[in-house]
Amino acid sequence: MAKYPTGVEPNGGNLRIWFAYQGVRRRESLGVPDTPKNRKMAGELRANVMYQIKTGTFNYQESFPDSPLFRHSHTQESEITMGQLAARWLKLKEPEIAHSTYCTYERRVRKTIEMLGPDRAVGSVKSEDLLNLRRELLTGPQLPGRMHSVEKQGRSVATVNGCMTDLSALFKFAFDNGYIPRNPMASIAPLKKDHKKPDPLTRDEFARVIEKCANRQVANLWSLAVLTGLRHGELCALAWEDIDLKAGYLKVCRNLTNEGRFTPPKTRTSTNRIVCLIDSAIEVLKDQMELTRMNKPVDIEVHMREFQKKEQEQCTFVFNPGIYAINSLAGNYYAVASLGQTWKSALRRAGVRHRKAYQSRHTYACWSLSAGANPNFVANQMGHANSQMVYQVYGAWMPENNNEQVSLLNSKLNEFVLHMPYRRTASQGI
Repeated sequence: MAKYPTGVEPNGGNLRIWFAYQGVRRRESLGVPDTPKNRKMAGELRANVMYQIKTGTFNYQESFPDSPLFRHSHTQESEITMGQLAARWLKLKEPEIAHSTYCTYERRVRKTIEMLGPDRAVGSVKSEDLLNLRRELLTGPQLPGRMHSVEKQGRSVATVNGCMTDLSALFKFAFDNGYIPRNPMASIAPLKKDHKKPDPLTRDEFARVIEKCANRQVANLWSLAVLTGLRHGELCALAWEDIDLKAGYLKVCRNLTNEGRFTPPKTRTSTNRIVCLIDSAIEVLKDQMELTRMNKPVDIEVHMREFQKKEQEQCTFVFNPGIYAINSLAGNYYAVASLGQTWKSALRRAGVRHRKAYQSRHTYACWSLSAGANPNFVANQMGHANSQMVYQVYGAWMPENNNEQVSLLNSKLNEFVLHMPYRRTASQGI
């Protein structure tokens, strides 16, 4: 009995072939009896399909017009628009991602669909259209009648890659569900981008910034940020109920998102992590205790990772903007966006070169590593799964620590160095 060629298999007395197309294994029935002659012909057909896929000339619908994939697409679904597709994808995506991530997806997809045309049929979008969209996102649209130099400013490579990643998922969803015969995003690779290096504060700059903070509470907030490496959302959501000054630690139990929702911390490794407090951090918290520890606890709602699950908590927030407010509009905790303003203001007053507020976290990591802390310990304190992120992102060397490191090597390595080799002299027969 003749063997089946590669990619050919029986199917209810007939033959069918299978092949990988755009990352998905497809099976198509040929509708011919399972005979040795037909098996050979099916093997040749399958080899031809594989060659066309490899050379980029394969047209799925022309090769298999009776495929169930296209029987579905011949219905009214073939007329699905970009706006309708985006709405369906986002609705189905919402249960599996955090609300803040969903908001990011929704914002980016809304912009790209607006540029492609929300009423445009999904099947009419080509790879060329998507490449033009990417270029427009990068460079900004040129205003009619103006010179190239006055184009609107484009977006960063990281932002554009994020937009294109969303579109890739969108078109894969359309392809997998039979709305389109091919995925126009399949051959588009992400743009290359440089890895940003951390830009930590020096010790002198840190002292100047803290001195120029608007008030005592803001100075305590940024001191704690640099001395613990907490994320800004974790700082905003930090409560006195999470802190044990006698034992010298705090527990990271929740996060505040940019949208104002309380959630678990960013990653699962960050949840309920124990952050050990150095003496300086304990002194900062003792000072802040005088300002907010006796405030009345407030009820909050924490949105858990499980879809639509919420928990109620009572929190006395460590940092409360209301204690310095001149009106009743301030809440019981800082909004994440407001931290950047206090940071920027302190840098400007101190005459320190501008950095983004997130450099407080980078400063903690760089200072800790320069002081000789174990990278695994630093990663654990910051909520990373392992030390790889610490090595790759935060391991920037600060030249001001050179002398300390030389002193460390002198004290630790000299004792292992053997005495100078025995020096032979003429008196010893040489």
